[in-house]
Amino acid sequence: MLQQALQSEGVEEVAQVNANTKDLDLLSVEYMARLEKLELPNTKVKLMEKLLRTVINDFKKVNKIKGVDFTKRLNALVTRYNDRSDNAIFAQEVLDEVAKQMAELLKEVNKEKKSFKELGITYEEKAFYDILKEIAHKFGFEYPEDKLLTLSADVKKMVDDKSKYTDWTNRSAIKAELQMDLILILAKHGYPPVPQDDVFKEIFEQAENFKKYNSVDDEEDSTLEQHVYKLYPQQEEERMSGMAAEDRVEYNVTR
Repeated sequence: MLQQALQSEGVEEVAQVNANTKDLDLLSVEYMARLEKLELPNTKVKLMEKLLRTVINDFKKVNKIKGVDFTKRLNALVTRYNDRSDNAIFAQEVLDEVAKQMAELLKEVNKEKKSFKELGITYEEKAFYDILKEIAHKFGFEYPEDKLLTLSADVKKMVDDKSKYTDWTNRSAIKAELQMDLILILAKHGYPPVPQDDVFKEIFEQAENFKKYNSVDDEEDSTLEQHVYKLYPQQEEERMSGMAAEDRVEYNVTR
């Protein structure tokens, strides 16, 4: 009966949404609009929570501090939903309000995902910008905005160096090197003005979070590429031929 209701309301796809859903950002807006029209209040809230949690967890893979903040806000809404009164009229008011706030929360998440454009930095650099700015506020020190933008870009570039930090998750020496390089680049930029271990700890956590999920994406891309070449071996032959041709050209130019 529930499945029939979901189908009639056109939201059956929402129940299937997960981290592997393609074009999640675009579809989340469409899905939330469908859910807002759903006439099953409890099902509506639970599906909204599922959609939001998927979107927020995906965002957290890049921007940990903002992802954690949105998760706390979502959890507060879920708690309010779970603690609603047994009074039917009051309970309905809570359901309506929670559903409304969940729809607004999704808008805020998607807006935050695009906020990097206003700063003139990349999506990944914004994650380091946010943690650096939050730390300055938390520990009560000033750091100029223009320098913060430059530092964010430099930290992201260093952390994203795949050749230098290969297999960092399985080698403590590589992780220690990453931490030391982070300390040095922060010191170079005079951040923070007064060294504090807690400051470095929070930045390390964001860097490790970024490396963790970035490495997973690289492995998935590599696996997919190998799968394609296995299915279509002629593409692998063409790729190898192209690489050989490039090598010959480079050799002739530099010889």
